[in-house]
Amino acid sequence: MYEDDLIVIDTRVKDIDSFKHEMVAHFRMSDLGALSYYLDIEVRQGKETLMLSQSAYASKLLEQSGMAECKPCVTLMEEQLKLTKASTAAKVDATLYQSIVGGLHYLVHTRPNITFAVGYINRFMEDPREDHWATVKRLLRYIKGTMDQGIIFPKTNGSRLQLTMFSDVDMAGGHRRTAEHL
Repeated sequence: MYEDDLIVIDTRVKDIDSFKHEMVAHFRMSDLGALSYYLDIEVRQGKETLMLSQSAYASKLLEQSGMAECKPCVTLMEEQLKLTKASTAAKVDATLYQSIVGGLHYLVHTRPNITFAVGYINRFMEDPREDHWATVKRLLRYIKGTMDQGIIFPKTNGSRLQLTMFSDVDMAGGHRRTAEHL
């Protein structure tokens, strides 16, 4: 059997070393050291935090869409935006639209703040129109301005991890919802 990659995660280095020692006894393998990049996800390990981001992937997406030199935008969608499948605007290249929206779906792995917007533009994959594409381009401009964002996990010594996320789910009423996970 041939396996490309194996990522070993544990809070204790001695457990990782023990596992690697056991694996080497049974399989021919190489230790590539601390994880830094995997499946277009960049991993930055600091003393206090671990950050997952996709800035290189986002750059490729901007390049693919012809938006590499666009001006950044501070909001990902217009407030109270209402798009419809019954749009009479001009058609756009469906293959490009689908490819970019699919790429944005993958970007959601490290950018949960764009989940609603990506889901919204996904509704128009069958027959994308200019107004739909304008919304995609607005989201790409937001990505351009927030390339350094990702998910940050604080490192802990066995204590409970608390992550808090804020999201304006409907981008309309300004109701900020908070979810706390322990």
